Amino acid sequence: MTGRNEQNTLRWEDAPDTLAGLIRQAGHQSPADSGVVVGITGPVGSGKTTLAHRLGGTVVSTDHYLPDYAGLPEHERDEPRHADLATLAEHLAALRAGRGIEMPEWCFQTHSRIGSRRVEPSGLIVCEGIFALHTKVRAHLDLAVYVDAGAETRWTRWERIEASGERGWGVERARKYFVEVADPTFARHADTYRRAADIVVLNEETPGGTKT
Repeated sequence: MTGRNEQNTLRWEDAPDTLAGLIRQAGHQSPADSGVVVGITGPVGSGKTTLAHRLGGTVVSTDHYLPDYAGLPEHERDEPRHADLATLAEHLAALRAGRGIEMPEWCFQTHSRIGSRRVEPSGLIVCEGIFALHTKVRAHLDLAVYVDAGAETRWTRWERIEASGERGWGVERARKYFVEVADPTFARHADTYRRAADIVVLNEETPGGTKT
């Protein structure tokens, strides 16, 4: 959407309306039978999932393209080279073209793929997750968004999710994974993803109120 030297920064509270306008603009520029594809990435706890669902449309999470954790050393589990990003790219292309997909279903309780489910396209496809601006995915995006927040703010959000039992690890194990695996792994790729973004959203304003 913008040149890399024209990257814009938005406040969290302004992001949904501003992005909705950019999505409408992209829709006007796209062929009539083509959907608009938005990618939203950011480190764990930044708020990318919340923002994706606020935008609406068909939401595809890169979490579902993760590998089975049991087959990998823990420190490699979130490395993009192990994720099924080729299939993700194919699925985004299909959804853009108006075709449904069989999206993998990855379970946070078992940390493995447990099947698939049918996902149908709409005029807006939002790809969100830690791999959403990876090179293999970026080529399929009309608009690329990077959501950022400080580490302590992000951990506070993830702690709330784990305390609720939503993901099955519990706070102590999740904290270890956050510090030793999730955050440093994403950090190794963060500069590349941020440079690939059209928009950077800063999300420090709502600690505890957003999901990963």
